[in-house]
Amino acid sequence: MAEIPDVEMVDTEDEYIHVRFRDPDRYDDIRTPDWADNPAESVSEGSEVRTGKLEGEDDWEVTSVLIKKSVGEEKAREQAREIVEKIES
Repeated sequence: MAEIPDVEMVDTEDEYIHVRFRDPDRYDDIRTPDWADNPAESVSEGSEVRTGKLEGEDDWEVTSVLIKKSVGEEKAREQAREIVEKIES
């Protein structure tokens, strides 16, 4: 089982709380994949998952999760972590 990363940063923007798990600057490519909608939506309606791919690697890692602002920061942290656990375990 992969080790689930710790939350690095929580930032509230426009309509989302952006919960960052990994530094996006270390990735060659960042995407919001459709396949991540199901695990994300099963935890928090309207959430989105951003993934990053390291140069020369085949695997994608979750870089951050966007949770609707109405949830609140503490609950957003919990929900984002639950989403990452579903995807990476």
